[in-house]
Amino acid sequence: MSDNWRGLSSTVGTKFLVALTGVMLVAFVIGHMLGNLQIYLGPEAINSYAVFLKSKPGLLWGARLGLLAALIIHIWGISRLWLRNQEARPESYALKRAVASTFSSRTMVLSGATLLAFIVYHLLHFTIGATNPEQFHLIDELGRHDVYSMTILGFQQPLVALSYILAMGILGLHLTHGIASIFHSMGWSRPKTAPLIDLAGRLVALLLVIGNISIPISALLGWIEPTQGAL
Repeated sequence: MSDNWRGLSSTVGTKFLVALTGVMLVAFVIGHMLGNLQIYLGPEAINSYAVFLKSKPGLLWGARLGLLAALIIHIWGISRLWLRNQEARPESYALKRAVASTFSSRTMVLSGATLLAFIVYHLLHFTIGATNPEQFHLIDELGRHDVYSMTILGFQQPLVALSYILAMGILGLHLTHGIASIFHSMGWSRPKTAPLIDLAGRLVALLLVIGNISIPISALLGWIEPTQGAL
């Protein structure tokens, strides 16, 4: 085993990998939300955005594969750290720590696994079109993929909308602890700044949840309507 692998597989190295991949994933979540929020600008904005992304297949698939690798490493690292903590702590100590720790920190492995399952469904729904092909293949008047109508029609189905809202709640729970952990693991926090970083992490998580769930809620309540294929 090389010295580099020993370093990365150590507890400190694993924390670094979790933090580094966490930065990549948080950046993606923010960018993805900002792109999706263009739905409030109307079909022209978000359909044009979709065309732009599809016009860069190399960049798009490179980003997708990079994010997939980051996600796998992130989940592997979190699971590895959790297992090491369970092996290292006596039962009585673990019980004391459970009282002091937050719910979000204790459920990082579970929330991460749940989000992975949601991502698979999300890709099948909006990226591959395997779950609702009749909506996925809608074309707008300019011959473009009608992402605007597809998204709204998808979220007008209560079970679909509720599954996304629940997933975003779990994402917020994960990020409430995860964002602050990135700064702590990378050594970017100090005792004086730690409370502020924790608060900032919670606020960013809250804004991401609000931004993401606003779309299915707006579709369910009829605040945004598809241009075609209305239910």
